[in-house]
Amino acid sequence: MPAYLSSASVSRNFAWNPRLAHLRGLAAVLVLAFHTFHYFFGQWKPQSQDFGFGLVVEGHTGVSLFFVLSGFLFMSIAMQGNGHIDYGRFIRNRVLRIAPLFLVVFMVAISVGRDAFRPQDLLYVLFSNLGAAPTSSTFMTGAAWTISVEFTFYLVFPFLARFAMEQGPGYLLRLIGLLLLFKLGGFLATGHSTHMVYSTLLGRADQFLIGMLAALLAGRWLRKPLHGIWPVLAFVLIWGLVEIQARWASFFLPVQPYQWAWAIWPTVEALGWATVIVAYAHWQGQVPTRLGRWLEQGGEISFSIYLWHALVITLLGHAIGTPDWFADWRVNAAVTGLLVFGLTFWVARLSYQTIEAPFLGMRKRYVP
Repeated sequence: MPAYLSSASVSRNFAWNPRLAHLRGLAAVLVLAFHTFHYFFGQWKPQSQDFGFGLVVEGHTGVSLFFVLSGFLFMSIAMQGNGHIDYGRFIRNRVLRIAPLFLVVFMVAISVGRDAFRPQDLLYVLFSNLGAAPTSSTFMTGAAWTISVEFTFYLVFPFLARFAMEQGPGYLLRLIGLLLLFKLGGFLATGHSTHMVYSTLLGRADQFLIGMLAALLAGRWLRKPLHGIWPVLAFVLIWGLVEIQARWASFFLPVQPYQWAWAIWPTVEALGWATVIVAYAHWQGQVPTRLGRWLEQGGEISFSIYLWHALVITLLGHAIGTPDWFADWRVNAAVTGLLVFGLTFWVARLSYQTIEAPFLGMRKRYVP
């Protein structure tokens, strides 16, 4: 691993892959840009008139990238061990990776909501995406909802990886098909169908599985690096998909009674991001050294960026209000975004070194 990164970043199970670090950083920045735009300018409403900015106005797609990337990364690790994973060590590693910072955020959430606290709220540490979770009571801790979705997937991943290695891609395809049937049933059974699909494992599980499938297919079929045109086409594809969503299927559109596109949107979105991951991870070219270092450092602290950025936005919002420094709101939005990113990067680096890195050094190898 490059010397300019923390030794805690070294996985005991998988060689450092700078391309995957770049994409983790991208996922965090997309969510940061999404929240910054809507907090200061977008008012959490559809922005279909602003063609070309779909990756900002619907930047929650960064969550989908995180989920697909998790499936891809862990399946790549499992393939090294032919599907054999030490379950106890795997879960221990995931707890060490996620719990320290997440529990800090959870403590902040229940402290802020102390007047409405109920003893059973402590159970929400396992279900931060369901019901009236304390983390969802304020914007500054709201991003933590994804942690429970991801960790629930981790609980079953070692079994899924083993079965996928034994039965091949067909196993994952069958599982995705069955999940789509369950998702359709759940979509029709609830009055808040879009939010159910967006924020639950039922709505997101296929994204992890598509990431696993992408890793399995790429590992078996790709025998040489890809030409540079493929990453370009892959990024154009996901940009186009998110533009379509922003124009006709925004998460913020009123649902009367169903927004049917969302019955399959996470699946389509995941296929787009899986294409990006495979194309970029197997690209034969090289990122310029200085840019690569910056992107790798962003990927290293992406979890901290993800969990800290909303607090930075909240504090900055109280300090400056809605920026109107320039005549064009787009310039105001760009400057505000750069300010939020710079402050968040600094805080995230401090958080990573103080809260995350000491625990990351305790991880152990879990594949043969």
